[in-house]
Order: sequence, then structure tokens, then C-alpha cells
Amino acid sequence: MTIIIGAGTAGLMAAAHQKGKVILLEKGDKLGRKLELSGGGRCNITNRKPVDEFIKNIVGNGRFLHSAFSKFNNEHIIDFFENLGIKLKEENDGRMFPVSNKASDIVNILLKVIEQNNVIIKKNCIAKKIVFENDKVSGILLANGEFLYAKKIIVATGGKSFPKTGSTGDGYAWAQEAGHTITELFPTEVPIKSSEKFVLDKTLMGLSLKDVNLKVMDGKKVVANHSGDVIFTHFGISGPAALRCSQFVLKTMKKRKIDKITMTLDVCPTFNQDELTNKIESILEKTNKKPQNSLKQLAPERFLEFIMEEGENSGKIAEKLKKFTFTVNGTLPIEKSFVTGGGVSVKEINPATMESKLIKGLYFCGEILDIHGYTGGYNITVALVTGRIAASVA
Repeated sequence: MTIIIGAGTAGLMAAAHQKGKVILLEKGDKLGRKLELSGGGRCNITNRKPVDEFIKNIVGNGRFLHSAFSKFNNEHIIDFFENLGIKLKEENDGRMFPVSNKASDIVNILLKVIEQNNVIIKKNCIAKKIVFENDKVSGILLANGEFLYAKKIIVATGGKSFPKTGSTGDGYAWAQEAGHTITELFPTEVPIKSSEKFVLDKTLMGLSLKDVNLKVMDGKKVVANHSGDVIFTHFGISGPAALRCSQFVLKTMKKRKIDKITMTLDVCPTFNQDELTNKIESILEKTNKKPQNSLKQLAPERFLEFIMEEGENSGKIAEKLKKFTFTVNGTLPIEKSFVTGGGVSVKEINPATMESKLIKGLYFCGEILDIHGYTGGYNITVALVTGRIAASVA
């Protein structure tokens, strides 16, 4: 008997690759809830980057996945779903989505395979404790007092982000009871907070800057550097570039033991400062309009109005567009993050099987592991790959 705890992305993939007597436990009443919400309901199922480049985007312990990826990787995920009749399409930066733009299609096909595999599904079923005997699993005690015998247990309970989908960190306590180390949990891919006056006054709230470059600074040192869109909010900044920088904000603040750090925004990254100065001079020479109105091809008029002062020369305007500097003081909490950083230490997990090195028959997959990547299909891929590997061995 094999028991899979958790019917999220990793748990469903594990159940879809299991034969024999298998039970899938889900504490809620819906399977694949977080997967169905992913990618704005479209489900960015994976990313088509080459494996080496792909793993570089798994910034939290990506190298641990080399062994797993040699057996099952992003291209195998694409083949798996397309062979089941789910056509996929490639969008910018290698991101893969179902042609239908429906995450529910991904969930439903997994559920269909699970049903064909005769997996027993128990919804609204809360696991209370994993029971071990002589350093191997013997079963699971449920909250209702029932005991389920099992020789193999796959823990796929997720992290602590998006708790409304069921990811409330239940599996960490079980892992600790088994002797595993839980590395510090922290939010990743999460909006960033700032107490700058323009944030508190909501001066720029709702303004979106396209294709900019955002840096996390530690003094004069660039800690992180990401390009993409940035959105000003009532609490700070969000958008893809901000999400990718967020973990580096937290890590730098913790390392330096400070409560705020500096970020810089390059609104015109395709120009160097001299080129931008010349461009601004050229534009302003040809018009009698207000500078902020004339220069809106370079940046939104609202942003220009905010950064520009009366009578400023082209060089000063260019400098502000190339290096808009502000302080930030952390991020939103882990419950608001897209991904959980930290988790079950991968040093204690066999990378070829996802089995615990401490307890025989105990496997971990998905976000409960101390593995995390950027948004863009990377984290779902980690869940699918580790779920598949754990199932194929168990």
C-alpha cells in the first residue's frame, strides 16, 4: 500500500504515475486547487528552456534536481500532457500553457489518469500523524482515529504560501518528527513593501512601468538585477521584476541586520545615460509641449511628472530615469507569496528517488522541499518532476 498525502500539483502527478493499491488523501473537498489557480487560471505548466538554463532559474537548490531531470524533465512534461491530448503552446521566455488557456484542463486530465489507475481518493480526510517503526514507515493515523497501514508514504502537502488552497505547512511537523531538518521558511516571489512618502501618499499607486530593470542594492553592490514590469501599489511595488527581486531583499536585510535597503529602477534600460540624454534633448528641441508630455514615449506621463522638477536639463532627467532610487523595508508575509522558500532539507533526501535518507519508505515532493524558483513555470515543473520521481520509485 502506498499513501500520498496532498492532492496539489506534486500529489496529483504522483498519483497519476502510481499502479497497485494507492490512496490519495486530501484534507479539503477539492483536488488541485492551487494548480487550477496558477498562471491566472491559465496554468504555466512548465518552461521550455534547456535543462542547464532551466536549473539556473531554480535559485533555491536547483542543482539538487540534476539527477531527477536526467530521468524526467520539462520536455518530458510537455510530452506527457500532449500524449494525453492536452495541446500546449509556447509564449514569451519559454513559458508553456495549454492552448485552451484553462488550468482546469490540466487538473481534469490528471484526475482522469488517476481514476484509470484505480487510485482511492479520500477527500476531507485529515492526516494527523505519520507512524514509524524501526526507521521505516508503517502507516498514517487520521484525525478521526482511523489508522491506514502503508509501506510507502509520499508527502506532497505543499508549503505555506496561499493557505486558502490548503497549503498550511502541515507536512513540516511530520518531517521534523521523522528527524528531518526544516530550513528557515520565507516568502519568495512576493510583492515588496516600502514606506517612501510617494507610497504612503499613494502618488504612483496603480502605475505600471513596462520592461524596466530593477536592482536590489547593498551599498554600492548590486545584489540582484531583474528585468520586466513593475507596478506601484498602496504598500510598495509588485509585478514580475519585483517578485523576482523579493527574496534578495529579505536575504540582504537579514544578512546585514538592517530594516530597510535601497532599490534602483532603470526605466529606459535600452539606452545608456549619454544616449538617453541625447534622445531627450532631441525630443524637446522638436516640440513646444510640456517636457512630461513630450517625453511620454520614454515613460508614462504620470511618472515623468513625479520625477521631474521645473527647468531641469536633459542630463538630470536622464539620470532620474536611469536611476530612480527608493528604499524598501521587506515584503508581504509568506501567506501572500506565490512560492515558499525553505523547507525539508535536500541534504537529507535522495536526489534520484525523493526518498528520505533517514526513514525508509518516506518520500517528499513538491513545495515542501527546500527548492524554489522564479515564476515562469519553474516551480510547477519542480512539483511535477519530484512527484513523478517519487511515484516511479514508490
